[in-house]
Formats: sequence, C-alpha cells, structure tokens
Amino acid sequence: MDHFHHRDGVLHCEDVPLARIADEVGTPVYVYSAATFRRHARVFRDAFAALPDVHLAYAIKANPNLAVLRLLAAEGYGADVVSGGELARALAAGVPPSGIVFSGVGKTRAELARGLDAGIGQFNLELEEEGEVLADLAHARGTTAPAVLRVNPDVDAGTHAKISTGRRENKFGVPIDQAPAMFARLSRRPGLELHGVAIHIGSQLADLAPLERAYLRVGELVADLRRAGHTITRVDLGGGLGVRYRPDDRFPKPAELGAMAARVTRGWDVQLQFEPGRVIAGNAGVLLTRVIWVKPGVTHPYVIVDAAMNDLARPALYDAWHDFVAVEPTGDRMLANIAGPVCETGDTFATDREIDRVTSGDLAVFRTAGAYGATMASTYNSRALVPEVLVDGDRFAVVADRIAPETILAAERVPDWLR
Repeated sequence: MDHFHHRDGVLHCEDVPLARIADEVGTPVYVYSAATFRRHARVFRDAFAALPDVHLAYAIKANPNLAVLRLLAAEGYGADVVSGGELARALAAGVPPSGIVFSGVGKTRAELARGLDAGIGQFNLELEEEGEVLADLAHARGTTAPAVLRVNPDVDAGTHAKISTGRRENKFGVPIDQAPAMFARLSRRPGLELHGVAIHIGSQLADLAPLERAYLRVGELVADLRRAGHTITRVDLGGGLGVRYRPDDRFPKPAELGAMAARVTRGWDVQLQFEPGRVIAGNAGVLLTRVIWVKPGVTHPYVIVDAAMNDLARPALYDAWHDFVAVEPTGDRMLANIAGPVCETGDTFATDREIDRVTSGDLAVFRTAGAYGATMASTYNSRALVPEVLVDGDRFAVVADRIAPETILAAERVPDWLR
C-alpha cells in the first residue's frame, strides 16, 4: 500500500496534488510520501515481533536522502552503510553509531578508520585481509572493532544477474566452506571482536526458498563455529525482499519472511539483523515528469518526457519496469514507447506499452521509484541533477535541490596551459 491516489481526477501524494509540486518545483522531480515510508517501516518491524532480539538497519543505498534517513531513524531503524559517505549521512541523520552496520566489499583503510572513530556497532568483513587491517587499526587506537564475517552460501537468489550477490562466483563474502578456518584465525587477532556471521544473497527477491536455503546453511555454520569454541552472538541475514513494479507482480510479504526466519532460526540464541531497503522505500516514491512531445513513430508514437535515464537509470541498466501513469487521466488509452531526451537509444523507459493517453505538456509519473532512483542519478548530457520532495500530509518540502548545469560547470577548472 502507498499514499499516491487520484482524487477528483488528479493524482495526489497524500493530500498534495502532484500538479502543485510540478508548478512550484518543476519537473522532473522525485516525490516521496512520508506516510508510506512510516507504514512500510512499521509493517516490516512488526513482521519480526515474535523474534526475541532483532536489529533492523535500513539499507541506505536504496534511498540515502537525509530527510528520509531522519524519518526512518525516528522509527527506530539503524543503518546499513557501504561507504564513508553513507556513514556520514547516517550520523548526520541522527542514527546512533551503535545502530550502524558497515557492509561492502571495498571498504578502504580510511573508511575503516572512520567507522572505528565513530564507534559504529558492526563491521561486516568481506575478506581475511580486511579483518587483519581492521584489527591493526583498532589495536593501535587501544580499542576493539565489533565485526562479523560475511559468508557466501553459494545460493542462487533467482533474481536479475546484476543484483545477485550470493552465488559462489559473485564478489561478495568468503566461501562458506572456508569460513571456519578464517574465523578461527581472525578471532585470535588483538583489536578484533568477532561476534558472528553475515549473508546477503541478492536484491528484489521474489521467493523465500533461496533465502531459507541460505539461512539453513548459516545455521549449520553457527553450530560448527560454536563446536569449535567460538562465541556467536549475532547473525546478519541481510535484506533483499522484493516489491511490486508491475500490477500483477507477486512477492512475499514481510510477515511471511518473519515467520520463516522465526522457524528456521529457532534455538540459534543470537541477535538477528535484517537490512531492508527497497521494501521500505520502493513504493514510497514516484518520479514526476512532463511530456515534451508525442512524436510519431513507425509502429507506435514516442512519448518524449523530460525525465531521462540519468534521472532514473533502472530501465537502462536492468530493463526494469516502472508503471507510467498520467497525473490527470482522461480514461483514454494508447500504445506508445516512452523515452527521455538523452542522446542514447538506451534512454527508453518502455516500448509497446499501453498507457494513459497523454499529449504535450501533460504530467505523468513513473511509479515505484523511491528506491534506486535519485541515488543512482547522474548529470549525463550536462543535465541538471534531479531534485527530491518529501510530502507529509498536506505539506511538502524540497529535500534535495535541483543542481543546475551552471553549478556543475562552475566546479570545473581549465588548466593554465589551455587558456
């Protein structure tokens, strides 16, 4: 459920007509619903109410807007970060350092040091050398680094190849069969407090069966580590639960994930950690755009909108589907291709799609754009960086400015020898 709905023939976000935002802020623009973020955060949290000890860390990469992070921090969420920049955002948003999990396969030494100095709650180690470096950094500071070892369970998540992370050939984690020996070596390092293990097998998961297989393998690993004399107090089970993009999509509900996790992890006696991202943010946002032209085509017309692949990259990257809905639909429909103004054939959002009939100047939205939308935006073709708006009831605010090409140009320099 989200809070985008037509009222008196006009699409609203909560109590604000999107046409008003277009008039005052311009297009393209991302529009987020605070009520939807709150609802999704609470539904996900309630799904794990039966578990004795759970920590939820929102995956910042899905939508790192500072206002969004502050909203979710107020809902009791920690943060899953994968860079020093995301760590800085989490802290700026008021997330307690103890609630921050630092993931990612390429944490630099400077980023590890930054996490230590901030006093974060957990580092997810991706390789043995990273653990050794982290231990040395912590030991030099006279402290210990709380960490878990991320393992690769070699489970195919059944999702798009570019967002699968749990197969043996993926870059993430250490092979699960090598984990016991590596865990033993790292646990002896001064400066490192190794609490447990972590997994994450992919994003946009449509089936709980691969997750259950991965959880079962982790449960066996936890038992093996304990038999070897290690104290295991945390297991990080990652995130990845999918959301509906097409009207007929079917995905597991958070309550189903919670029930499965409770069943599989019974008796583990650990704090379980989950890192939801898309399931919280996806349907909480839309990309509001205006039709520039309806250009005749060979088979179907091209609806040329002012949003482009630099604003919403998922269709170009993954052939991803986003529903396209008119802000003021007439009831008429048309078959069309939808494309942006960027000078790439890949700047195409849909082909041969049945959509609301639109004409030049009409407003429309790409739905389910709250996750992996603005965060992946660029300034390709020297276009402005897309702004973001947060709606809360009958009020809204710009929470990320449109960064104009002139501003970007002003940050560039021509060397003296070219003047």
